Amino acid sequence: MSATRAIVRHVKWTLTPDREPDAEPTTYAMRCVVCGERSERSEDWEEPQEWALRHSGGNPSHHTYREIITRPWRTWMQS
Repeated sequence: MSATRAIVRHVKWTLTPDREPDAEPTTYAMRCVVCGERSERSEDWEEPQEWALRHSGGNPSHHTYREIITRPWRTWMQS
């Protein structure tokens, strides 16, 4: 019977926004806190903001929103 052997290696990992050429795009959306309706996701942050203004115009009591940002991230081991 042989002894069990193990090698343990501690490495440092880094996490950063993914800015590689093939990274998914960062997208933006707005959600109405009052009714839960949401704008379409867009790579342009102005489109969801315009949606929120139109939504408030059609629903004068809806004036609280939450911005939803989806940003790709990546990790790698430092050497």
